[in-house]
Parts: sequence; structure tokens; C-alpha cells
Amino acid sequence: MQGIVSVFESRTLKTHTTRSWDFLGLTRKVSRRHTHESDIVVGMMDTGVWPESESFSDKGLGPPPKRWRGACHNMTCNKMSNCHYSKIIGARFYNAQSFYVRGEGPSPRDTAGHGTHTASTAAGSAVSGASFSGLARGTARGAVPSARIAVYKVCWAFGCEDQDILAAFDDAIADGVDVISISAGGSPGTDYTVDPIAIGSFHAMRAGILTSASAGNEGPHKGTASNVAPWLVSVAASTIDRRIVTWMDIGNLPTTSIRPEDGLHLLNYLNKTRNPVAKIFKSEQVVDETAPNVASFSSRGPNLITPDILKPDVSAPGLAILAAWSPKGTVAPGDTRSVMYNIESGTSMSCPHVTGAAVYIKSFHPTWSPAAIASAMMTTGIQFFFFFFPKS
Repeated sequence: MQGIVSVFESRTLKTHTTRSWDFLGLTRKVSRRHTHESDIVVGMMDTGVWPESESFSDKGLGPPPKRWRGACHNMTCNKMSNCHYSKIIGARFYNAQSFYVRGEGPSPRDTAGHGTHTASTAAGSAVSGASFSGLARGTARGAVPSARIAVYKVCWAFGCEDQDILAAFDDAIADGVDVISISAGGSPGTDYTVDPIAIGSFHAMRAGILTSASAGNEGPHKGTASNVAPWLVSVAASTIDRRIVTWMDIGNLPTTSIRPEDGLHLLNYLNKTRNPVAKIFKSEQVVDETAPNVASFSSRGPNLITPDILKPDVSAPGLAILAAWSPKGTVAPGDTRSVMYNIESGTSMSCPHVTGAAVYIKSFHPTWSPAAIASAMMTTGIQFFFFFFPKS
């Protein structure tokens, strides 16, 4: 057909589900160019956003960049119908199947929490006293609190459709975003010609827009990384110097979930004790002096499509990350508590860290190409150790 380059079946992809920025060295005291930062628009392709979250406060922000051409569909951005003077300056949704489960609807509003989490990680406003039930309490913020956010809801309860992702890339490019972040992906080894993220990010790259994408949570086996196209930044997940742990004293409780190595200790205790009992304590935050390490779940290379190009490109914090959440989303399977901040792990969480870092670089070098920004992150990264940081 005239004007058609390729046709392929639309598949369903899946999402790759406070302290982290300080751990990376991007503290609140670093040098910033606030005017340039507020002119940068981050395009978040995910499950939508919960705009009422404090993490998306537009306090102190002026109107969007004059070049901005986006829109807010079926959702009021920061309580202003025309999206002016706001943090969230664009919100679109895509659901070609028009299939919605209970609680969902034709809106960019996030009912899962995943998209709210990633958006606030990349560019959330600073919120003091944020925590998840008292855990990880501190100031939650994104890398670039002054940057604007444009939301493209492509993921739903059933997953993320290829056709919706491609449509979102088209709109994001036309709207005028500066960086795109997508924490979703398909099967490892999917050819670039039938991969919507590879195709969309290629056109974004040609328009001068960097795409950061999660590498997947299929580790630790080799050859499991997705989003391996040469022109995008593929992000693995690593630890930070904080762990959330739950201690168990051998005492009186029917069951619990523990690691295999701890299970061996428990089995040994059961075999040697006449009346074995256990006690489980409230979760707490502890220092991890071994960080950073690649998370066990993080997908690994090599690149199954182009073996000569190493993927993933970089790793970033993706374990036990505190960020904003949708009060409509479940905390965990079977946990129906409604919270505004949640702790999540996955390359979905590491991806927006790289997105935020890219925006920070762009605020100082607005004319740099996507390749130059990616190169700056990859070639100036250093291997650091716990003794770089105070033990407080």
C-alpha cells in the first residue's frame, strides 16, 4: 500500500515493575539552572498519573514553554482545565481496544500506581515527610523538580498494546516533549522492525528526543534484556544503600515468606527444636554497605538482536524505591490499603532515574543530541563504594 512502510500484529507488552537521588550524588544542593529546567518536558508513557499527589504540585511554576503543543484529555491537569501554570502540562490516553476493567475508564488517570511512581521519580516536586507506613521517611523528589510532565497512558490492567505505544510516540513527538521515559517492554529478542518501542524511539531520536526504557525483570539469566535498540538507553536496576527488612525471631506464627538461605536456617531450627515457635517484627530500614549491586531480577545481556552492541547501557536505583502512588492502586497483591506513597522495585523504577539524569544534563546542554546525552551518562559514570557516603 502506498505510504505504508511495514505492518505487524499488535501484541501486549507489560510494565517492568527518596534516598536514591542522594545516593547517586544528585542532592538538593547541586547546581541547577531552574529556568532551563522548567522549560524541559518529560514524556512519561505508563499507567497514567494521579495529578492530585503532592509530588505534582505546580507551586512556583509559570506557564508551559511557548513551544508546547500538548493537551489534557478527560482529566484536569493540576486542577486547571487549560493546563496553564502547572506541573502536569499534558495528559493523553490510548486504548484502541476500548477495554476497561472495573475501576478504569477512558482517562489518563492512574488507577494502578505504577505511572504515578515513575513520573514522580523522574520529575516530582519535593515533598517532605513522605513515607510508606513510616518506612523510608524523608523528602521524596524527582531529579528535576522544576521540569514539566506530559503523561501518555498506554498501559492498563491487561497490559500495554503495541498500537497504543506507537500512537503515543507520534503524539509525544508532535507535542514537543524533550525526553521520553517508558517502563515497559516485550519479549527479549524481538526484532527492531516489529518492536513498537524500538520504532517509536527511533523516530523520537530523529526529532532530537532521547528515550529511556527499562531493560526488564527477567534476570539473572543471560540474554533476557529487552529494549535493546542502539538508539535508546536501556536501563538495568541496582541497589542503593538502604534496605527494607523484616526480622523474624523464631517464635509463634503459622507462616511467613523468607529467602531460600533463611529457609535452610529455619529448617535446621525445626529439626533441632522440640517446640519451635517464631515472632515477626515490624519492617525497618537498615544500611546496605554492599551497595550498589545489580539487582537479582534485573535482566542481563547480551543483546540478542545486535550482539556487538552491549545492553543494558546503564544501571540505576531500582530496589525499594519510595515514590508517589495512586490511592486507587493496590499496594501489593491482596493488600488493599490506600496509600499516597509506596515502595516498589523493578527496572520500571530504575528507568525514570536515568530519565531524570538525562533531563538534568539537558538543562545545562539544551542543544546536545540524544546520543551526546546518553554518551555523557555512560562515559562519565564511575564505580563507587559505600565509604563515599556517611553512615548516618
